[in-house]
Amino acid sequence: MQKLNIKNNEVAFYAVGGLGEIGKNMYCVQFQDEIVIIDCGVLFPEDELLGVDYVIQNYDYLVENKDKIKGIFITHGHEDHIGGLPFFLQKVNAPIYAGPFAMSLIRGKLEEKHLLRDAELHEIDEFDTVHFKKLWVSFFRTTHSIPDTLGVAVHTPQGTIVQTGDFKFDLTPVGNLPAPNFQQMAKLGEEGVLLLTSDSTNAERPEFTKSERWVDIHIRRVFERIKGRIIFASFASNVYRLREAVDAALKQGRKIAVFGRSMENAIEAGQRLGYLNIPEKSLIDPNDINSFPPEEVMIMCTGSQGEPMAALSRIANGNHRQISIQPGDTVVFSSNPIPGNTISVNALINKLEEDGAEVIHGYVNNIHTSGHGGQIDEELMLRLMKPKFFAPVHGEFRMQKIHTKLAQLTGVPKDHCFILQNGDVLALTKDTCRIADHIDSMGDVYIDGRDVNDSVGNPEIRERRMLSEEGVVTAIAVIDMKDKQIVAGPDIVSRGFVYMHESQELIKAANHEVFWAILNTFKNHAHADRRVINRTIVSRLQKLLYQRTGRRPVIIPMVTILNNDEPRKEVGEKHNSHRRRRNHHENTKKPSVNRQNKKTAKTAVTE
Repeated sequence: MQKLNIKNNEVAFYAVGGLGEIGKNMYCVQFQDEIVIIDCGVLFPEDELLGVDYVIQNYDYLVENKDKIKGIFITHGHEDHIGGLPFFLQKVNAPIYAGPFAMSLIRGKLEEKHLLRDAELHEIDEFDTVHFKKLWVSFFRTTHSIPDTLGVAVHTPQGTIVQTGDFKFDLTPVGNLPAPNFQQMAKLGEEGVLLLTSDSTNAERPEFTKSERWVDIHIRRVFERIKGRIIFASFASNVYRLREAVDAALKQGRKIAVFGRSMENAIEAGQRLGYLNIPEKSLIDPNDINSFPPEEVMIMCTGSQGEPMAALSRIANGNHRQISIQPGDTVVFSSNPIPGNTISVNALINKLEEDGAEVIHGYVNNIHTSGHGGQIDEELMLRLMKPKFFAPVHGEFRMQKIHTKLAQLTGVPKDHCFILQNGDVLALTKDTCRIADHIDSMGDVYIDGRDVNDSVGNPEIRERRMLSEEGVVTAIAVIDMKDKQIVAGPDIVSRGFVYMHESQELIKAANHEVFWAILNTFKNHAHADRRVINRTIVSRLQKLLYQRTGRRPVIIPMVTILNNDEPRKEVGEKHNSHRRRRNHHENTKKPSVNRQNKKTAKTAVTE
């Protein structure tokens, strides 16, 4: 168990995820035997992480110190802040504190994973406080692209550590919802903020982020000129945007159909909490959608990020059970691609255009604004909080660097600003701050499935990348270990490496190499077993194929060890019978192997 290298009177701040990246947010404040966790999110994988569903944090340090964890405090309900909870709770069943909308989404996630019954959930608002023996936590209202967003202030014996969560200063939020609570922020600043850790996502934009009200106006204008069916795609959790689309559609007399589980859950939660108001008569069953004229329908669906299994992708690819693209359809993307999704989103837009839909998307049409503050928002937060020390979070390195310069412009001394990495431990007292330690275990964990145990490591990712880039070669043989002879094969099968019909010379050489690899193993190893034979096949075949092609495919030896009690002739005949059927199918002629003289290897042309 790693013990933090800090003094007993120092408060530690460290990030388990969320630094040098956009996603995977998880921040901790630790004082002696108490740990407060802020957020527990996921990171969506980039294209090179083949087959990976989510990237989560390595929780080892927190699991080792689970008895010290007092609670997980959620700033808001986006996946990069709550998506990791089902995985973390399988390791540590800590209490969760969240606002109403985030809590509604969390309940749905935990119920789906069968974790809800044992979870300890506490719904909070901006005026609540939560007290522990040595630490206590308060909140302040912010605005973002999702309801009920909160900043978190952790009060320690050395001073207050503030985590802003994702924020912008939206002074005119839609639906007469409350604006940011400047008084709460200013009060924290007046009382003294020891450390401010603040959202850096839009630190590169020298602007004040536009209000959601601005998007509302443009969505109404866009909808007014659309005559056919509307397919509206956005983040399901962006309830403000869903409200704008719903209000604009209802004003035109359109019926609304909802597709996608996350969209259905978000709309249900929004209706229940009063953020959405869709009359029951205006919601139609997806199966009845074709019963209405196109100009009377709006479809709300998931898939604005090009996710292959989301509703919009299935509609575009023609494999959705209830909807297909029709002439006159207009697809509205009311979101921008998150990092790593640009290629898939552009491909989806192109496919929809090819199918005959008109596509309206992005900042160009003024139908999207960020939920993250630009430089002016960030400077305003710094002015309100007046921190003694500053550490930018939630952003890539260049964003964190720019954010520290903004902090210096607002009066934070340069040597009081810290650009941290995940695992760095910042140790603070009332007057000092230093990077005191680094928690080594805090790396990435790749989830390939539904469970925290369904994870894969870097070797598996490298192998998947090799398979996608170099292909795979399988070497097949049947061996009699008693007589040390090759009964059938070897055969070579290529997938994604070379086209076998056009590479007969290479395949023949590979067969020959495997043939002699097996025989030489018998000759050089008195007690050769399957592992030794496989290792020799891989080694010799890798060398040959790299010399001939300059490529390194994944090589899979499939060596069948013949049962010594089974007549060799029958097995050989069975294998050769299968080969004769295959040869007839391929309509090709192959030379046979002289097994007695063992001079040449059989050439396989199976593909």
